[in-house]
Amino acid sequence: MDIFEYNEMLDRQSPGGAAGPGARKSPLAYRMRPKTLDGFVGQEHILGEGMLLRRAIQADQLGSIILYGPPGTGKTTLAQIIAGSTRAHFRQLNAVTAGKKDIEKVIEDARMDRGLDGSKTILFIDEIHRFNKAQQDALLPAVEAGTVTLIGATTENPFFEVNKALLSRSRIFQLKALEKKDLLKLIDRAMKDQENGLGAMNARITEDAADFLAETAGGDARAALNALELGVLTTPRGADGTVTVDLQAAEQCIQKKALYYDKDGDSHYDLLSAFQKSIRGSDPDAAVHYLARLIAGGDLESICRRLLVIASEDIGLAYPNAITIVKSCVDAALQVGFPEASINLSQAVLVLATAPKSNSAVMAISQALSDVETRDVGSIPPHLRDSHYEGSKALGHGTDYKYPHAYPHHWVEQQYLPDALKDVRYYIPGDNRTERAAEEYMIKIKGDNHGRESDSV
Repeated sequence: MDIFEYNEMLDRQSPGGAAGPGARKSPLAYRMRPKTLDGFVGQEHILGEGMLLRRAIQADQLGSIILYGPPGTGKTTLAQIIAGSTRAHFRQLNAVTAGKKDIEKVIEDARMDRGLDGSKTILFIDEIHRFNKAQQDALLPAVEAGTVTLIGATTENPFFEVNKALLSRSRIFQLKALEKKDLLKLIDRAMKDQENGLGAMNARITEDAADFLAETAGGDARAALNALELGVLTTPRGADGTVTVDLQAAEQCIQKKALYYDKDGDSHYDLLSAFQKSIRGSDPDAAVHYLARLIAGGDLESICRRLLVIASEDIGLAYPNAITIVKSCVDAALQVGFPEASINLSQAVLVLATAPKSNSAVMAISQALSDVETRDVGSIPPHLRDSHYEGSKALGHGTDYKYPHAYPHHWVEQQYLPDALKDVRYYIPGDNRTERAAEEYMIKIKGDNHGRESDSV
């Protein structure tokens, strides 16, 4: 079967098929949407056996919910599964095109249905974050009264984009980017499905090509399936009449190079490791190179998280302002998104790579955590305990505490660590100008105060 025969077959499908006449115009990702929970792939943390959301859907006892997660993770698919499994009336709006009048019409219909036969109405609003405050407020009375059960879907953080009053009446379920194994399962299913998938096309995909699509789709099922369909429909048939989507075709269809990823999925973490080690080693050129390869992978959040860690782990007190600069760059990158975010990220990387380095903060907290977990750390000294509640003084809390601001240089010698740790030293200043200056300052003020005490004696 060639492409034209395949399209004719889709056109001949009955309305019970993928989408009836004209189905060839529907993308593969749309046609392959499962109709039941058993066919849903991924999101085991909320839809696995025994999980609350799965139980509520199966029992047809769903309350208002907000589905929050990246594109292509199944929010709309899940809403359609609910539509197919509920006895309630199901209405759908898209916040991009719907207005306040559309909301009021659905609510009025729901009120009439409820009055006639007591039936419920589920209202699914895709991209609910696009609704303004007035539109969201229009929903609130109906949701609160139970006139409609709301299912909102959003790629944006609902705690910032959805009214608090609406949030308080809904349960939030966060969907995660699909794992590689989930995407491989969807690719395999699409290749075998004779009715809605590509099974009738006499096509195959090589293992490394499937692996590559699953690795580079960024957890987005829609991206993976649409790239797969493009590969099948544009790859010439071989001498045996079979369409074979190989790695080269997969690269072209998803417009990413296999160079950045390996078959086992370790390359992403290798890149992050090389990225951090290049910054730690003060090599700005290598750091920017690995940044470019990470950007090509498209995982903005991973890059931002790693930069924030590096600012404290590898630069730390040698340049305390680094974390402030990097946080500003990260916030800007997340706000503007790719491709412009690459400029913000480059600025952060170059600041970190050329900054003085210190891991004293890492060493200090690592040893402190180890002691807390593995040894007897003793009790808080009485003079440091809270003395603000009634009866605390009788327990000796706060007694003999010396208020540092009452002394020269705002420092006075007294014990802060518990007795069991009083001689322990966690913080060892790094060999850099900032920490040396701080250490010299501490030595000076302690010496000055000791001198004053000696003079007074």
